[in-house]
Amino acid sequence: MNLSEWRNRIDAIDAELVRLLNERTQMALEIGRIKNREGGEIYVPAREKAVLDRVCELNPGPLLPESMRAIYREIMSAALALERSLKVAYLGPPATFTHQAARSRFGGSVEYVSCETISDVFDTVEKGLADYGVVPVENSTEGAVTHTLDRFSETPLKVCAEIYLPISQCLLSQSLRDRIKRIYSHPQVLGQCRQWLQREMAGIDIIPSASTAKAAELAAQDPEAGALSSRLAAEVYGLNILMSGIQDYSGNVTRFMVLARAYGRPSGDDKTSLLFTVQHRAGALFKALESFARTGLNMSRIESRPSRNKVWEYVFFVDIEGHAEEDRVKTALVELAEHCTVLNVLGSYPRMKYQPEAPALPDVLTKGT
Repeated sequence: MNLSEWRNRIDAIDAELVRLLNERTQMALEIGRIKNREGGEIYVPAREKAVLDRVCELNPGPLLPESMRAIYREIMSAALALERSLKVAYLGPPATFTHQAARSRFGGSVEYVSCETISDVFDTVEKGLADYGVVPVENSTEGAVTHTLDRFSETPLKVCAEIYLPISQCLLSQSLRDRIKRIYSHPQVLGQCRQWLQREMAGIDIIPSASTAKAAELAAQDPEAGALSSRLAAEVYGLNILMSGIQDYSGNVTRFMVLARAYGRPSGDDKTSLLFTVQHRAGALFKALESFARTGLNMSRIESRPSRNKVWEYVFFVDIEGHAEEDRVKTALVELAEHCTVLNVLGSYPRMKYQPEAPALPDVLTKGT
């Protein structure tokens, strides 16, 4: 076939896709009405995981699995926004990595609420000003985000999902690289990219900013400026991505948690997050953790924080594999409780498998990518 004939075939497929997408959305709205009537949650992470896993299994290519997931994420985001005016709070300002993580989970169609602090995210969801919240909980190189852990000791909110986001710093600008005379970014990011800046941008003025989002905003106002920021910042502020993956060390990943008023049902591949304090007696922590070994549960994470209620007492945060509704997890929790003064199930949620980011291409000129 010639070019015109190929395009005509694509036009016909597009017409059918539009019809099917609207038919699928109408069905999703009917399901939403049933959930509303029965008092169910609008956002159901276990169902989302099942849909995404299934479409990837059905996908014969040439679309990559991550592309198929991104497409369906937006399809589901559009349906969620039509079911109800869904609001998601995040640690702002816009175009931060927390905003990017939230977008990767909820898509571009829902309403996002920018919060100045992690506590503000918790408060916004607790007060009903947002349906869900997204907060960072740990980084692969920097460790736990202590502000988040401390708020979990005080909140009635639960964890309903987790997000892993590779932290890839990009050089953004309105202009070509050889026109840049100054670079803005947050001091922490400037430190993460120190070797690259010395090697690639010697002689350029380096100016600290309040955030990577603010750096992108400044670069958008100055044709001779660049910013070290995220891909989302390029989209929000209309900048070119001149180079990506410029941090000195690869493999930097941040884990985020999605806050909700309740956690969902088992998906078949879940994690459970716990908070507990142990009794003051010899071997109490050992005996508490032994309950996981006896029931065959893998503990994937443990952190401790000083208790705000009693001096020299500590609160432990643990992640285990499995869902709180599973029998073996229930058994472990009963045994664990015997050694604890406080035990709180923070949430059970589908386990997200971290997929390393594909190698970045240098000198990319894609405005608003």
